[in-house]
Amino acid sequence: MLIETERLVIRNFVENDAADLFEILGDDETMKYCEPAYDFIKTENFLKDFCIKRKGAVGAVLKETEKLIGYILFSEYEKDIYEIGWFFNRNYWNRGFAYESCRAVIEYAFGCLRAKKVFAETIDGEKSVHIMKKLGMKQESAEPGTEKNCEGEFSVLYVYSIKNPNFR
Repeated sequence: MLIETERLVIRNFVENDAADLFEILGDDETMKYCEPAYDFIKTENFLKDFCIKRKGAVGAVLKETEKLIGYILFSEYEKDIYEIGWFFNRNYWNRGFAYESCRAVIEYAFGCLRAKKVFAETIDGEKSVHIMKKLGMKQESAEPGTEKNCEGEFSVLYVYSIKNPNFR
């Protein structure tokens, strides 16, 4: 995958992304609603096995500096249905990068892959849900007590999706 937006290049991961990816996945605040922050070795293994070998995610790279600032989960969940998710380097939060990149990936899914639907799920009922709504996603479910946060407390799992209006 290679997509250009106004400020970003969204591309497949490469092994040289390990340090930048660690800045994202190794940050406690960034990983707060997912799982404990990764150490560098776990980040390298995840990069090699999931991001590169299985092509389960793509990276968002700043055009201006060529720095990887975002991890975007993007994989086919079942035929014609894709899952999307995102983590961005905390130093780049609140600048619209998650929205810009995810919007482009959804357009790619609908336009190039002819996806029927793209969905996302989170236990972050504020920031992530806000982006999902901004992307045009609609709530499919909100299941209380199904997922644990990093503190081990049960949280609501929100599932949002957007359907391809041109799917046949």
